[in-house]
Amino acid sequence: MSRAFVHEDSAAEQADQPVERQVSAQPNYVTPQGLSLLQAKVAELQAQHTEQSAKGDEADKQRLADLERDLRYFKQRLGSAQVVPAATSTEKVQFGSWVTYADEHNTERRVQLVGEDQADAAHGLINWGSPLGRALFGARLNDEVLWQRPAGDQVIEVIRIEPS
Repeated sequence: MSRAFVHEDSAAEQADQPVERQVSAQPNYVTPQGLSLLQAKVAELQAQHTEQSAKGDEADKQRLADLERDLRYFKQRLGSAQVVPAATSTEKVQFGSWVTYADEHNTERRVQLVGEDQADAAHGLINWGSPLGRALFGARLNDEVLWQRPAGDQVIEVIRIEPS
């Protein structure tokens, strides 16, 4: 069929639909704090959706579609969340552990291994399934592990493990 015969309203309607958020294939492990954050996010989105819906014909249709998409995503994430008990070991890196590691220049960094929805690298919260998370997960105190980074592999040493 020629594009000349496509109904323009239909094309415009499709352009207004937001692209669905991709759900990760990795298990949705969360810390107790991560679960609370997911619950708060769903509640916040529901409140915004209710507020926007209450405007009736005056509602921002694009904003409403975005909120509905985000609600579908975060409700799915909340429904698949698997709360992992708090890390307790100071000898082995577990989900939720705070880990201090040093690189070959003896530069120290402190991170916590968390679920992907809680991850925030700027605040030291690292997805357990990320390259750094995989390198540290299961390591023991004083272990040297290989961090396979896109910028090149780096050996790091685990110098402190703190429970969550």
